[in-house]
This record gives sequence, structure tokens and C-alpha cells, in this order.
Amino acid sequence: MFDPLSFALSLAAALVVAATPGPGILYVAARTLAGGRADGIASSVGTGIGGMAHVAAGAVGLSALLLASAELFTLLKLAGAAYLVLLGIRTIRAAGTPIDLARVGAGSRPVEAFRQGIVVEALNPKTAAFFLAFLPQFVDPSRGGVAVQFVVLGTISVLLNTGADVVAAAAADFVRRNLFGRPSVIRRLRQASGGVLCGLGLLLAFARRPQAG
Repeated sequence: MFDPLSFALSLAAALVVAATPGPGILYVAARTLAGGRADGIASSVGTGIGGMAHVAAGAVGLSALLLASAELFTLLKLAGAAYLVLLGIRTIRAAGTPIDLARVGAGSRPVEAFRQGIVVEALNPKTAAFFLAFLPQFVDPSRGGVAVQFVVLGTISVLLNTGADVVAAAAADFVRRNLFGRPSVIRRLRQASGGVLCGLGLLLAFARRPQAG
């Protein structure tokens, strides 16, 4: 199905993209700092599933339709932006809630974090734009099964990104644990995490729709 050289290049490119810090890693790190490792890992898996939704949509042509419509693109990005800002405000408001220092995972809601991760990624039209710009470079129509090639490459990209997010969650949890004996610092850290979520929401709100080449 794939030319070996083209597949190797796509894998190398996907690795570089996954290892480059971006909004996804920032989102997972913020959720980890606010709620702990379980929340961070759950968020990573959730955003991975949300990413797979974009891969599936791209394979059947829905993503192209979304990007072709300024109204649909704006509606989706504003919904995603509002959701991120809402999560950020909730995180900031919860920052002052006392945490049981004897239980580092206290207050963790991994199931909720998992669901929110799916919604955050699924409502991000920039993810759809990325897949439509990145994956077709490595799809070879002459080898047939274009949709299958798209899904395989997209799945690999999502898995690599999810792996990078899990590493980011582990790193953020390490920082959180080492600061857990200082409640005031943890409170500010959780407030900053909420600020990051709000900032990501604002960035998404002002994202511009990619123009057809």
C-alpha cells in the first residue's frame, strides 16, 4: 500500500510534529497541573480519540467540507474556544479549594477529563486543517485505497501525538508532586493552568480559516 521511502518520511515528519510543543501538549500539561497525573493521562487519551474523529472525517471528506465553509469553521472554532475558556474559568475558581496533601490524586476526575479531552479536540477545526494539509503529502493515489492510506497515516500521527501528551503529563505531574508541600504555590499553579486553558481558547477563537491553495 505504501512506498517504503514515503512511509519512512511520513513517520519521521509525524515524530517531529508530535515532539514539538504545541497547544495539545500545553492543554494536557495544564490539566495535569490542575488535577494530577490521572487527569492528564485521561485528557491525553481523550484528545487522541477526538483526533481520530478528525481523521475519520478527513477520510470521508467531511473535513474538507468544514474548511470550505467559513460559517461552519467559525461555528466550530467558537464552540471549541468557549468550551476551553469555560474549563479555564472552572479551573481558576477551583484553585482555592483545599487539597488533601496526603492524597496527591485527591480531586482527580479522570472520567470527566477524558470526556472533556474528546470534546476539546473534536471542536478544534485547526486539527482538521492540520490533517488535511499534512497527510495528503504522503498518500499515493496510484497505490489505491486513498481513504485507507489517510486513516492509517492519521492513526499513526494520533498515536504519536498521544504518546507525546502522556510524556508531558508525566513531566507536569513530577513538577506538581515536588511542589505539593507548598499549598500556596500549588494554588498559583492551578490558577496559571486555568489561565493557559483560557489563553488556548482565545487563540482558537482568533484562528483564521486556511485558504485554498
